[in-house]
Amino acid sequence: MTLVRDKTPKMQRSGSQEADWFEEWFGEDYLRIYQHRDEEEAEHAIELIVSNLPGREIRSVLDLGCGAGRHTKVLFERWWTVGLDLSMALLKVARKESPDAPYVRGDMRELPFAGETFDLVVNLFTSFGYFDDDREHARVLACVRAALRPGGTLVIDYLNASQVRKDLVPYDERVASGITIEQSRAITPDDRFVEKTIRLRERGREYIERVRLLTASDLEWMLKAAGFEVLKRFGDYGGSGWSEDSPRVILFANRQ
Repeated sequence: MTLVRDKTPKMQRSGSQEADWFEEWFGEDYLRIYQHRDEEEAEHAIELIVSNLPGREIRSVLDLGCGAGRHTKVLFERWWTVGLDLSMALLKVARKESPDAPYVRGDMRELPFAGETFDLVVNLFTSFGYFDDDREHARVLACVRAALRPGGTLVIDYLNASQVRKDLVPYDERVASGITIEQSRAITPDDRFVEKTIRLRERGREYIERVRLLTASDLEWMLKAAGFEVLKRFGDYGGSGWSEDSPRVILFANRQ
């Protein structure tokens, strides 16, 4: 099986062009702020996936936007799994934690894999919706479809836009490893994004997280437009049905 076509991500920029926020943010400070994310939560997410693919032969899996590899590690215990992420810092941690699992650096808009390689692609914990232009999100889904075998499954786990709008916490702060982390949140004036400003007070650093407020219906429409059939919709990792108040939008969609 030919897996990797080209490992070089096509994201070089000119010196005058500003980097996207996700190219700056997912590094050592990100790991410091989100160190509370644990393997138990990852195991619950993977259990939901496994329980909803009964009788399916899964030979190869792609963890798209794998970050530090907490989901890849659990997936790799069940199936052959490759993790892909743009961040070298997060991949370094992933490789240390799971040295046997393969990891690839790449841009999800230019997947470096041969066509029809995977039986399952997972995109977990809102590792989507990062781009200003929805055509880029459509491009990601087109790449995923091409990488899946016919009848293969994409599982996308996303924030619930209606719940975010209703329960948005404008500001909080906490201390981790002696550093005060200030977080300010707001909906952008065009109502399209939730934007979080993270300030590390003692380090004098500031970062932005900016994620598209895609509703469950938006996501389903985008998946259908990309050639997927949405089969299941859940609202949390326990498998509860989705509602406007659910913490997550978890969709199972098959390639047509």
